[in-house]
Amino acid sequence: MRKTPVLLAAIALAAATPLAFASGDASVGKKLSTPCAACHGAEGVSPSPEFPNLAGQHPDYLEAALKHYKNGKRKNPIMSEQVKALNTKNMADLAAYFASQRGLQQLRQH
Repeated sequence: MRKTPVLLAAIALAAATPLAFASGDASVGKKLSTPCAACHGAEGVSPSPEFPNLAGQHPDYLEAALKHYKNGKRKNPIMSEQVKALNTKNMADLAAYFASQRGLQQLRQH
């Protein structure tokens, strides 16, 4: 039995970025992100320390956070209102968009 192809596949899978597994459409997410810009910045880098940066976060984390605001597991009156009209596809699209943006650490390196 040859282990090399299996090992190479495992290494490739481990090296893949989380973005490769995002189920959303970043271009749709960009269109949906307009209301987010006021607090989180147009590309997800917040203009204020009061609001978290979304750019460069893992898409599964972002999607889970949106779902938790919608189902009440996370409590924030502003975010609860923002997610009311979002369906699961919208949340995946937003997560894909913000995950595809350069995070604050990436911006500092360039």
